[in-house]
Amino acid sequence: MRYVIYGAGAIGGTIGARLFMAGHEVRLIARGAHLDTLQSHGLTYRSPEGTQVLDIPAAGHPAEVDWREDDVVFLTMKSQHTDAALTELERVAPPDTPVVCCQNGVANESMAARRFRRVYAMVVLLPASHLQPGEILHHATGLSAFLDAGCFPHGTDAVIETVCADLTGAGFSAVADPRPLRWKYAKLLQNLGNSLQAVCDAGREAREIMRLARNEALACYEAAGIDCASRDETAERQQGMVMGEIEGTE
Repeated sequence: MRYVIYGAGAIGGTIGARLFMAGHEVRLIARGAHLDTLQSHGLTYRSPEGTQVLDIPAAGHPAEVDWREDDVVFLTMKSQHTDAALTELERVAPPDTPVVCCQNGVANESMAARRFRRVYAMVVLLPASHLQPGEILHHATGLSAFLDAGCFPHGTDAVIETVCADLTGAGFSAVADPRPLRWKYAKLLQNLGNSLQAVCDAGREAREIMRLARNEALACYEAAGIDCASRDETAERQQGMVMGEIEGTE
C-alpha cells in the first residue's frame, strides 16, 4: 500500500512521518509555506524520541499525485474543509480508492461515501501540533496515538485490517473495529471540555458545567438512537499513552 496523506498538518504529518520511517510509501498533500518547506527541506518531525528530517514526496493538489491501484487516502484536514477537498479528490482519484476519514467529526464519512465506494471511519487521539512550516511536533511517547478504525458505517475488511496493522507497526495503537462510530461519538463527548478549558479555570464550577453538558449530550444521543463507547471503555482503551518533553520546546 501507498499512503496519501491529504492534509499534512499536525495529525496527517505525524501519521505520514511515522509510516514513512516504518518503511511505507507515503505521499503528502499540503499547501502554502508548509508545502514549500516540505518540497525544499523535507518534513522535520520532532518528538520526545528525537528529531528526524524526512524527505517525503509532497504535492500541492491531488491532481499532482500519480494515482495507483494500491493507494489509500487519509483525510486529515479540518472537517470544514472536507467537502471541498473531496471534490478535488474525486476529479482525479479512482472511485475504488479507499478513503480513511482520520478526523474526529462524524459528518466526514457521509460526504466521502457520496463520492467513493470504500470509506472508513477512524477515531483520532494523537497529541501533536503544527506551528512552523515544515515542522511537526508529536508530544507522546510509548503508544504515541490511538487510531482505531472500521468500515463506514460498520464492519471491517482486509483493507482496514492492513491499515491498522501498518499503523501499529509504525508505533501507533490501531485496532480494526466493526463499530468505529461509537468511538467517534465518545470522542465528541471528551471534546466538550475543550472550549470550557479555554475560558474557565479547572475548578468546581467548571466541572459542574462539564457534567451538565455531558448529560445533555448523552440525552441527545439517546433520543437520536446513537450508540457511543462508555467512559470505562474509553479509559481502558486509552491506557498506555505517555506525554513527553520535546527538546528545545516549552
